[in-house]
Amino acid sequence: MPIINISVTGQPEPELSAKVAAKVSDLTQSHLRKDPSVTAVVVSYVDPRHWFAGGKSLASQQASSFWLDIKVVDGTNTKQELGAYIEAIFASFEDILGTVHPESYVLVHEVPAAAYGYGGKTQEFRYISGRLAVT
Repeated sequence: MPIINISVTGQPEPELSAKVAAKVSDLTQSHLRKDPSVTAVVVSYVDPRHWFAGGKSLASQQASSFWLDIKVVDGTNTKQELGAYIEAIFASFEDILGTVHPESYVLVHEVPAAAYGYGGKTQEFRYISGRLAVT
């Protein structure tokens, strides 16, 4: 059930968006154990002339960049899983985009289950409902 927002440098390309969304969903499942059937991915584009790193546009540096922002429920992943996820995301974007500037980012927000949900139900509600159904 994570929501993943990704910004990449370049012009909008549906094929690239689909490739990015598929790869990120796959890595989110394999590293963070998140169900891809309830994972939402939004890909947006920023002209590299308007994205700056180290005081210079990425266009002038002939590099690409990305910013991945994901929300997951607090306590559902270990530090090791999060570290491996961040490493895998960066490596995948290098494969997808080519030369990726080191000033590219992944931010995993760990949010309280009572403050996060989808379909009108919090994750805490879903957890409690699931536990009650078992007993």
